[in-house]
Amino acid sequence: QVQLVESGGGLVQPGGSLRLSCAASGRMLSVDDMAWYRQAPGKERELVATATSSGITNYADSVKGRFTCSRDNAQNTLYLQMNSLKPEDTAVYYCSIIATLRGNYKYQTWGQGTQVTVSS
Repeated sequence: QVQLVESGGGLVQPGGSLRLSCAASGRMLSVDDMAWYRQAPGKERELVATATSSGITNYADSVKGRFTCSRDNAQNTLYLQMNSLKPEDTAVYYCSIIATLRGNYKYQTWGQGTQVTVSS
């Protein structure tokens, strides 16, 4: 029904930058909330940033001032600009959306994840 395709992960040195993208497609009436999560080895998945359909964003304290979450509603795409990256940002990053389907049914789905590694 709904597919998410993530891109943009990779290996970067501390202090560097990366930009993640997440494109949603499928039979949706609308895309409501969109979010980025991450999961480091041996740790639980944590919320990194959210963006509502009206553009309101929220961030985890650990990334405030360094990460910027934005979305293109026309393209149903979510972005995460990550600056001043630290080794502790190393994780698999997942995109998640809540979409409204036909019949006003709310549906949450996840991307496949993209690896971000911050290391010298």
